[in-house]
Amino acid sequence: MTNKTSLTIITAGLLAATVLFAPNAPSAAQGMAATTNEFSAQQQDSKKATRAVTPRATRTVTPRATRTVTPRATRTVTPRATRTVTPRATRTVTPRAIRTVTPRGSRAVTGGRLRGAGRAAIQGHNYSVWRGRHRVRHGGGWRTFGALSALGAIIIGSNQYYPYAYISAPENYCEGLTEDGCELMWQDVETIEGDVVPQCVAYCPWQ
Repeated sequence: MTNKTSLTIITAGLLAATVLFAPNAPSAAQGMAATTNEFSAQQQDSKKATRAVTPRATRTVTPRATRTVTPRATRTVTPRATRTVTPRATRTVTPRAIRTVTPRGSRAVTGGRLRGAGRAAIQGHNYSVWRGRHRVRHGGGWRTFGALSALGAIIIGSNQYYPYAYISAPENYCEGLTEDGCELMWQDVETIEGDVVPQCVAYCPWQ
């Protein structure tokens, strides 16, 4: 009997406890869950706060050196002075009068025919023949022989000879006769510039 009574009391107490605390059970669970969530959030905030944020390295940009360009100096060109060249006066050569000459050396035939030839063979050598005015190199410059008629005619014995051509033969080859009867004479010839230049001249019986 006593045991039954005790069991009844215990059962009644358990029921009463169930009735008393049952409505608050969900609230307690919810409170614990909220506490747990709040604690987790705090832990996450703490982790975020304690997480070290490493800043990006600062890149130093060195500016390119400024290159100074020095302009080239202006070169002043001084024009050369104008030199006025005064030409030498041209002198007219007056024909010489007929003169009598005595040929040097023997009067043997030493040269080929001159008439109509542009070159002359004298003592086995060929030389140039000019029938008119021509220039020669003399004394570091050029000298001009005038017209052959300015030399004048010559008389050898009883025969008269006329200046026919200038010949480029040197003095030791300028003597004797040609095959067509011309006399070779080494003589000083007056130039247009006023100089006197020695030259080989062929005088022939015809002009």
